[in-house]
Amino acid sequence: MSSWVSADQDSGFTLNNLPYGVYSVGNSPRHVGVAVGQHVLDLHVLAREHVLDGLGFDATTLLEPTLNKFASLGKHAHRALRSFLQELLKPETSLNLTLKDNQPLKGLALVEQKDVVLHLPMDIGDYTDFFVGPHHACAKLLKSTGDKFAPNFMNMPLGYHGRASSVVVSGTPVYRPNGQVSLEGAQTLSKCQQLDFEVEFAAFIGRGNQHGTSIGVNEAEDHIFGVVLMNDWSARDIQFAESTPLGPFNGKNFCTTISPWIVPLEALEPFRTAPMHPVGRESHLDNGYADHHQGPWLPYLTQDREDTVYDIPVDARIQVNSETYHAVRCNTKNVAFSFAQMVAHHTVGGCPMRPGDLLGTGTLSGATREEVGCLLEVSQHGTQPYEMGAIGSTGGKMQRCYLEDGDRVSFSAQATRPGSDPVNLGTCQGQVVASP
Repeated sequence: MSSWVSADQDSGFTLNNLPYGVYSVGNSPRHVGVAVGQHVLDLHVLAREHVLDGLGFDATTLLEPTLNKFASLGKHAHRALRSFLQELLKPETSLNLTLKDNQPLKGLALVEQKDVVLHLPMDIGDYTDFFVGPHHACAKLLKSTGDKFAPNFMNMPLGYHGRASSVVVSGTPVYRPNGQVSLEGAQTLSKCQQLDFEVEFAAFIGRGNQHGTSIGVNEAEDHIFGVVLMNDWSARDIQFAESTPLGPFNGKNFCTTISPWIVPLEALEPFRTAPMHPVGRESHLDNGYADHHQGPWLPYLTQDREDTVYDIPVDARIQVNSETYHAVRCNTKNVAFSFAQMVAHHTVGGCPMRPGDLLGTGTLSGATREEVGCLLEVSQHGTQPYEMGAIGSTGGKMQRCYLEDGDRVSFSAQATRPGSDPVNLGTCQGQVVASP
């Protein structure tokens, strides 16, 4: 689907994508917008100039500095706006209003992406990180530590509550944390020596639910506003020192980075696929995993369709000074549970979800060493340095067990499939710096 705004179909920001974000230029106030080609279309301006009147929803929600109020309107509003924008931005439109030929309005509403600063797109009230990647679970629990695989792993999407206040937008520095670690059998306060990245996928809640009610698994996608890339930075030495008997705490609460553009689920329809191990299919992992496959899910987790996740490769790179190295390539399909199942399980006990709540998948590791999603796995708990090749013609090599100060980690993802426009999920990037 082409647009008069930009002829660059390879950008991944076509009319089939139209991801939402929040931006500013210089010291100007923050406005909500959508990415189109190399530009941002300012929805605040369109709402202020009454371009969006008559679409069946409250367009003044787009005058807010975040997307929370608009997201809370529900799918009828999101789809109405999406359809209108696709028609407005087509080379030949049937609308009476033609933005292309209205130079004053176009000058206000279209901004080049290179000139903007992107911000957190939503106010995040709560953040939950799930643990639904079977390969990551096997590597972490079976092959690395020898622990018995949790028998409930395939019965429900496991997770923990994270720290919403430390979720930051791409480009924000990542301060190396301090914490209590175990050194030579003694506990001491130290700066983290085993800082790691985790390649994840995450969903923003749009419409919530009342306290004491639950969201049905087959209606859950209607409660999801869209998705982003996520880096769940992890201080492994702090995490391991504190995670028995409870879960992650200071090892995870210092920083979590997300990409700035929220991609609507409608843009990802062509890339649907089945989860790694849907019920009734043979496991491709080792016997340790297969022995703990518990059979059919309970009805509240059983969806009407099988293609409930998305096939999107995610590339992770590490930049050191002026050289960039390819680290790993994961995929968002490397999960055992869908976002809809996560929402249904999260609310089954009556937990109220609110607009802006963020749900992460956990690490998206695949079957091979080049497909894992964190240094913990790829370096075998720091015992086998992982060699990465430079991108470009230099042919340089770099080894890492864990991240060093100055390392700039970036994730990028572009969904592609023959016959469909590519869909760009943007960039999730952060540079490790010494603790202040």
